[in-house]
Amino acid sequence: MGNIPSLAQLSGALASRGIGWICPIACGDRFAPGAALHYGAVAAQSGAAVVYADDDLVDPTGECVAPHFKPQWNSELFRYVDYVSGAAAWRWEPVADLLPQGLNCALRGAIQRGTAEPVHVPVVLHHRRARPEPQPLSTQLPRMDPVRVSIIIPTRDQAALLSGCLAGVERVAWPDVELIIVDNGSSERTALDRLDRAAADGAIVLRDTGPFNFSRLNNRAVEHASGDLLCLLNNDVEMPDADWLAWLVAAAQRADVGAAGAQLLYADGTIQHAGVVLGVGGGAAHAHRGLPSAASGYFGRHCYPQFVSAVTGACLVVERSKFLAVGGLDERDFPVAFNDVDLCLKLNAKGWASYYEPRARLIHHESKSRGLDRDPVSRARFAGELAALKRKWHTDTIIDRFHHPRLSRFSDQFVLAV
Repeated sequence: MGNIPSLAQLSGALASRGIGWICPIACGDRFAPGAALHYGAVAAQSGAAVVYADDDLVDPTGECVAPHFKPQWNSELFRYVDYVSGAAAWRWEPVADLLPQGLNCALRGAIQRGTAEPVHVPVVLHHRRARPEPQPLSTQLPRMDPVRVSIIIPTRDQAALLSGCLAGVERVAWPDVELIIVDNGSSERTALDRLDRAAADGAIVLRDTGPFNFSRLNNRAVEHASGDLLCLLNNDVEMPDADWLAWLVAAAQRADVGAAGAQLLYADGTIQHAGVVLGVGGGAAHAHRGLPSAASGYFGRHCYPQFVSAVTGACLVVERSKFLAVGGLDERDFPVAFNDVDLCLKLNAKGWASYYEPRARLIHHESKSRGLDRDPVSRARFAGELAALKRKWHTDTIIDRFHHPRLSRFSDQFVLAV
């Protein structure tokens, strides 16, 4: 066996042959038939410097298993999960790619230099022996200016739920918090007493006796808010940790981020929200709902910070200026459902991505405050909101860029379409 060429020798050999693209493959891996044609066609059409594909693993018997149907380019997810290296082709630049660290670093250099983001080929083109391990998540918060955050909580009666939520707000590890509670017609004595105590402790308590309209209640509170950032928060949310708000503020202050959302769990520890996927059920659904939070899930997607199409308004942080720039929440078309999705998509359209932050972890007693919409009037209202979402954002036909055509549009969890 001859000597393995160095990266410098490889670079020179490629340059002497006029080769413009490179597609490294690990020893023992193999290409699917037609892989080069797929790569070549997508590279020619897109003008991207990096093209990557789906892959699967080859088990000891030679069977192909565990296919990874990947999202379109997600730079934040790629910081933690390298789903590109070993299943990608990129434009080779001999000088720039001459890196002693090896080909994976050369790939990252090509990603950074590219004028267009990497392009995904949604086809399994690589059969692999192994995949890179994810990077560990840091638990160290970045340094941030102590900007004011206005926490907005709509509520009605349900004093015990509100008390649990306010207890978490009182423990929050953030130095400048303004609390605004919007009371939507409470009549129970215990709830009114709890609101009085909150007001005495410095909270702003607004009264609104109109029909429940989540969008209107929050928009009205924003008019009274003095914070640079807004935190929309349901009254049926509890906070087991004190740093949840800091993680969301760190994300929401980024220039490229619109709304930042938390990981929400049911009381039994299963996931209630880990981002929102468009198109599921023709509208939108919470990703990984019902998955035990400690489970590996679909390639650990619920475990890592990443861009998503939308996040839930049950716990959402956004800069006030960005919220106002898109007109806030839509009170007419989305009084109860999908107003958070609509807000995120309006922010996305302005270039501000939605961000899922699993290090902000809360417990959500979903629908404990309002109950489930099962009566005829509520069902008709929901149908109208779903129709508005389809009409405005085409969610009945769209494939979420962070989902995949091979994954089911009828499941909250990432499972194969049948």
